[in-house]
Amino acid sequence: MRKVIYFMSMSLDGYIEGPDKGIDWHQVDDDLHHALNERLAAMGGFLHGRVVHELMADFWPTADQDPAAAGPTAEFAVIWRNMPKYVYSRTLQRSDWNTTVVRDVVPEEVLALKEQPGGDLALGGAGLAASFAALDLIDEYWVYVHPVLIGRGKPMFPPTDTRTFLRLTSTEAFGNGVVELRYERVEKPPEG
Repeated sequence: MRKVIYFMSMSLDGYIEGPDKGIDWHQVDDDLHHALNERLAAMGGFLHGRVVHELMADFWPTADQDPAAAGPTAEFAVIWRNMPKYVYSRTLQRSDWNTTVVRDVVPEEVLALKEQPGGDLALGGAGLAASFAALDLIDEYWVYVHPVLIGRGKPMFPPTDTRTFLRLTSTEAFGNGVVELRYERVEKPPEG
């Protein structure tokens, strides 16, 4: 069965975007971008909320047509266009670029999607991830911690009364200081 993987970059102090929705603190060089492309190309679909989807749709559909956007940027444009996308929104009526609009996070529908053949499903966006987490629908967390403290902004994990136990499955440090942390959800706290 496919997994739902919360796939997100954050600052060392836990924010996914700064004040005014800024992400100019992201430190994505070619090495990291190639690695992200490799991981995302293996996915079977992207699960996003409307805001994340619209941000992506404003740039990626034609990013590879810009002569200045060579290398990993052009590679990701192709990945993004071809990847099945599921956008959770109550207001979006339709979307292009291989996108299905879904109105609500319904556990049975997510489980049916997980049972389909193909790669895992990359979940992006703190709000949508909070909805998935509240319904116990996230299997793994892949967090890309950037070596910067931004002080305030939108937290990757909003406050909750839910306790989720995780087990570290792998780490990777990149030359630019970004660290990939991969965790899987477990039923009880890991011993050790």
